[in-house]
Amino acid sequence: MTINEHLTEFAGKPVRGFRYERDGESSDDHHRPAAAGTPAAPGDVAWRVGTWFDGPSFGDVLQAFLDEVDTAAVTHLVIGYWGASYDATDAVGPVGRLVQAAGQLPALRALFLGDIVLEESEISWIEQSDVTPLFEAFPGLERLEVRGSEGLGLRPVHSRALRTLRFESGGLPAAVVRAVGESDLPALEHLDLWLGTDDYGGDATTADLAGILGGERLPALAHLGLEDARIADEVAAAVASAPVVARLTSLSLAMGALTDRGAESLLSGQSLIHLDRLDLHHHFLGDAMVERVRAALPGVEVDLEQQEKPEDDWFYVAVSE
Repeated sequence: MTINEHLTEFAGKPVRGFRYERDGESSDDHHRPAAAGTPAAPGDVAWRVGTWFDGPSFGDVLQAFLDEVDTAAVTHLVIGYWGASYDATDAVGPVGRLVQAAGQLPALRALFLGDIVLEESEISWIEQSDVTPLFEAFPGLERLEVRGSEGLGLRPVHSRALRTLRFESGGLPAAVVRAVGESDLPALEHLDLWLGTDDYGGDATTADLAGILGGERLPALAHLGLEDARIADEVAAAVASAPVVARLTSLSLAMGALTDRGAESLLSGQSLIHLDRLDLHHHFLGDAMVERVRAALPGVEVDLEQQEKPEDDWFYVAVSE
């Protein structure tokens, strides 16, 4: 699976690309705004801000956005391509720029960092940084989604506002996984981690998931996604006895290398019949196990689409490079 299209909707609002013009060249020449027309108010849409190959620095585009839009009313922001380090277009990365601009974005509640598609960068090449300062600069942030994990960092945070946290990657660093589990997030309802593979920096083990699976710091969690994992069988075994699962309404182990061994662990562990939904799509279960899982969970919406076959005994995840 590859990510080929920019977001058209984010957190319930249509995405509108900020139009940046320079020397007769417009951002429209490189990517069309996802939502056409003029919004009734700046807060009606999720604004997408980004540059392009051989384009202006991300800092210049962001500054133009801050100058031209009533950003005091902006609640949803999508950050697109900001250039690669070898471009040397901007010494300060997107997190630093956003932190500097925090005073001009007092109403920001939802942020997507890295709406970058395949033609701009492979997901494993997206150069992130420590995102912890975002929580300090935007204490009212209710939703944070991050794509890419090269250089990604996170320290344990405390947020009473955060309700959704998602990391999309081909390989999520163990330190980031541990930091999530060590964070105090009493309002967090939705957590998605694309664990990926160790080939692309996904070095987390089930031990690194202990803080999340224990659930002590996540009292409001309703959805947990531990996805795109090469170690999906080990994750399934850990989930089978995890205290946090009893509180969930939705669980996803999708997009990974789940086999009959992992499914057997799920069926042999704690009951999952309280779930509304179990997402296992993109898996390596045999036909008999698929039927066993369905039969064991009557009343649960179970997604078992994308039944894969290993390639020369290679069990692959949906998103890696």
